[in-house]
Amino acid sequence: MRWNWQLTAWPEFRYVPAALAARETAYLRNSGVVVGTTKHLPDDERSELVIELISTEALKTSEIEGDMLDRDSIQSSLRRQFGLQADTRRVGPAERGIAEMLSSVYRNFQAPLTDATLFDWHRMIMQGRTDLRRIGAYREHPEPMQVISGPVHRPRVHFEAPPSAMVPSEMRRFCEWFNSTAPDAPGALPALTRAGLAHLHFESIHPFEDGNGRIGRAIAEKALAQSAGQPTLTALSLVLQRQRSRYYRELELASASLDVSGWLDWFTDRVIEAQAHTLVWLEFLIAKARLFDRLREKLNARQEKALLRLTREGPEGFKGGLSAGKYCAITGASPATARRDLAELVALGALLRTGERRGTRYVLAFTPLE
Repeated sequence: MRWNWQLTAWPEFRYVPAALAARETAYLRNSGVVVGTTKHLPDDERSELVIELISTEALKTSEIEGDMLDRDSIQSSLRRQFGLQADTRRVGPAERGIAEMLSSVYRNFQAPLTDATLFDWHRMIMQGRTDLRRIGAYREHPEPMQVISGPVHRPRVHFEAPPSAMVPSEMRRFCEWFNSTAPDAPGALPALTRAGLAHLHFESIHPFEDGNGRIGRAIAEKALAQSAGQPTLTALSLVLQRQRSRYYRELELASASLDVSGWLDWFTDRVIEAQAHTLVWLEFLIAKARLFDRLREKLNARQEKALLRLTREGPEGFKGGLSAGKYCAITGASPATARRDLAELVALGALLRTGERRGTRYVLAFTPLE
């Protein structure tokens, strides 16, 4: 089988721009909404949104690769990096590394993409690793770089990247292309198209021994932030993780041809979906702020603690809803006090009650704004 990088016209990808025009327009329109809404958030709510989006991206981009990390540790690391109040928990190298990389992507979104930038990102996410020959540098091993699955005695090769000897020149060309297609560059490309091509192009080179998926998704986020003109993340990995098998399948199909129409069609839909998730979070934070403003001085300490804990779960809330038992665990209240507190929160319009008896559950009374 011939891979895309083996084809004569590589890396001249083919696609139909008109087929993506409607989605490009929708993305830019929604980006304006995100930027405008974010500017009207109080500083603490804006910081909360940044921590939430980066930590979600960190968790999900790692989960795609099979690494299950600790959310609280990631958020603790992020708070320290952004100069916010944080706990004193010990943060592991994996959580610290992915938090550092995505913080760098967020803060330095306008900077050109260079080998040095990529090496820094790789060093960050490979913290604590002792099994790799090269960290913070492109691969040099002579054996083929393959993406495989199946048993050792009969592996299935999903993709084979260019030999290590080709990587420096391929990456030089890739970085030049990425920087020359930025919004203010002569060869500027539309936001979604550029992000989709950048991700596929980078994954096709697969320049590092490990970490290519996480860095490739970070490159896509960098491209999208540059198009928005401000530091932002679109929860792309959250959406891709939900469709992990399909995501890998689409990459595999795209790696065998220079016609990337199918890949861009699928990828741009995922970005629009991720952007919608960000909008929901913005609306949720605004509704949350209004709720606490309305209930100021009407809540006791237990009720305020429970509501703050519940809103930490975001728009989806606790899985299965808040029970009286969970309320007791959060606040230390007795069962009788918990029932009384919860009834008051329902009367105040903070919570909605569903179910009966042992099946009674409580959810936030507000929903994201239309």
